Parts: sequence; C-alpha cells; structure tokens
Amino acid sequence: MPYSIRPMSAQDREPIMDIFNFYVENSFAAYPETKLPYQAFDMFLKMSKGYPAGTVLDQEGKVVGFGMLRAYHPMPAFSKTAEITYFLHPDHTGKGIGKKLLDYLEKGAREMSLENILASISSLNDGSVEFHRKNGFKNCGLFEDIGSKKGKTFDMVWLQKKL
Repeated sequence: MPYSIRPMSAQDREPIMDIFNFYVENSFAAYPETKLPYQAFDMFLKMSKGYPAGTVLDQEGKVVGFGMLRAYHPMPAFSKTAEITYFLHPDHTGKGIGKKLLDYLEKGAREMSLENILASISSLNDGSVEFHRKNGFKNCGLFEDIGSKKGKTFDMVWLQKKL
C-alpha cells in the first residue's frame, strides 16, 4: 500500500491524538497514564515548531501515523541536536512506514543543519529500540528506573544518530 507524508497541521488533531492515545492505553511507548484530550495536540505543534513534523497518510488519505523533531534542550549550545518522536497506527506497523518517516525527518533535519538526533525510549519498548539500532542510532545512555507506568518501573534508553 502506498503511503505519503505531508507536514503535520492542525487538521490532523483528532487522528493523531487517537493514534497517540492508543499507545498511552496499550504500551510503554507513550508515557501518560491516561488518554490525553484532543487539545493536547497543540502541545505537539508547539514542541515541533520550527522543526520537521510529518503526518503519514494511506492511499485513501487517512492519517496512519505522525512524527516530529523538537528541541532537545532550549539553550543555544544544543541547537544542532533534536529529539525525535513518532507513532504509527498499530495496523500499519512493519510495512516500512517508520523508515520512510525517519527518512523524511532526517531530510528536514539536514536542511536545518542539525547534526544529531536523539531518541529516548522506554526499556519496555524493545521494538522501538531495535528499530532505531537498525537505522543507524547508537546507544549513548541509560537512566535506570526513572519511569513508572501501570505499576511497572522502567529505564530510559537514549540513542543517538549523527547526521
């Protein structure tokens, strides 16, 4: 099935929040304990302002995923580094969309002259850790037992890709 990516916009609010909230309720990929309201999408737009952010569409134009870069740190000393976030509808994983979205975000990062992309991932999200490693990210840190969700404590795995 062909997929396309376009810049993320306010019209994507509900489908993006529905995808994000699936992971809130069913995984350790999204960290809130409970679903976020549709208004929380404004936070995503604010966090990614000035950075590449894309919405993935299927062949019928339905939103099936999203991804964005955001500032890693607000101080100018870190202006060449961004943090990555992305989520795909569970029916559309394992189809190469994550790689396509990563390529889209990396292209935008290079156009901004960014030099590093960081990914912070729950240690309970093995699939994401493996995806990033397969796509050129290297381990760069581990914060032990700093997260807790659904009564489970987890580590935060940090991965880095130099562009």
